[in-house]
Amino acid sequence: MRRLHSALPFAGPSGKLDYTNRLAVALFLSASLHLFVIFALHFKLPNLNKLANLPPPMEVVLVNAKSAAAPLKADALAQANLEGGGNTDLERRAKSPLPVMNQDQPESAVEQSSRRVREMEQQAQQLMTQIKSTTSTAPAQAIPQPAEEKVDAPNTSNLAQRSLQMARLEAQISRDWDSYQKRPKRNSVGANANKYADAQYMEAWRIKVERVGNLNYPLAAKQQKLYGDLQLAVNVRSDGSVEKAEITRTSGHKVLDAAALRIVNLAAPYAPFSEEMRKRTDILTIVRTFIFTSADQMSSGSSE
Repeated sequence: MRRLHSALPFAGPSGKLDYTNRLAVALFLSASLHLFVIFALHFKLPNLNKLANLPPPMEVVLVNAKSAAAPLKADALAQANLEGGGNTDLERRAKSPLPVMNQDQPESAVEQSSRRVREMEQQAQQLMTQIKSTTSTAPAQAIPQPAEEKVDAPNTSNLAQRSLQMARLEAQISRDWDSYQKRPKRNSVGANANKYADAQYMEAWRIKVERVGNLNYPLAAKQQKLYGDLQLAVNVRSDGSVEKAEITRTSGHKVLDAAALRIVNLAAPYAPFSEEMRKRTDILTIVRTFIFTSADQMSSGSSE
C-alpha cells in the first residue's frame, strides 16, 4: 500500500492526498471527461433534400358535422370525415360565432399574498366600525310584541252546515247552467214569413186552424151575436205539439178569447218541422190575428 500511494503523482510526502492534491485530481478528471465528450460526439447538418420530400404540415380542427365519404384532398385533420360545403368557392373555413374568451393570467404568489392582505385589512376595518357603532348607540328597548288573537276552533256543526250550503249552491249553479245549456232555440214568425220553409209551415198551420175553428165555432158566440178579433201567440215545438198559447191582445169578449185558445189546442198536434227548420229552431212562436165575423165564420189573419 505504501508503494501504491507513493506512485501517485499528486501524493504528498506521507503518501496521502491533501486538499490541494484532491482539487488537482478533480480538475484533471473533469478536463479528461470534457475532452472525451467533445471528440467522441459528432454534429451533422440535416439533409435538405430529404426535408423537401416531407408532406406539408396539417392543422387539427374540430368539426360539428360529418359526411359519409372522406374528402380526396383534406385541408386539415379532424375527428370525423367532412367533405367541402358552403356557399362560396373561396378557400374559407367556418369560424365559431362565439366571441373569444380572454384567458386570465394566473396570479403569482406575491400578487395572491397582497390581495389576501388587502382583504384582511378591509375585514378588520369593517369589524372595528361595527364595534364603534355598537358601543356608541344606546341599547334598544325591547318592543312589546302584539298579543296573538285568539281564533276559535271551528265547530263541527258549523262546518257541516257550511258544507251543506256549498253543496246546495253548487247544485243550484249546476241546475241553472244545465237549463241554460238545454234552452231551446226559439224563433218567432208572423203572417209575413221571410224564409220559404217558415212561410210554407205557416200556410199549412193556418189552413188547419181555420178548418178546425169553423167546425168548432163557439155556440155562445152564435147565440149572443158576438164578433171581433184578437191576437194570439202560439208556441209550437219541433214535433208539432203546443208548448203554450196565450192571448196577446184581447177581443173584449171572454167567450171569443176562450174559443180561440180552445181551437188552437183542438187543432194540435201540428205538422213536425222540416230538417231545415230543425237546424235553427226548436220552438216556433206563431203570432196571428183570429177574426170572428158576424157571419159566424172564423179566419186567421195577419199578426198586425
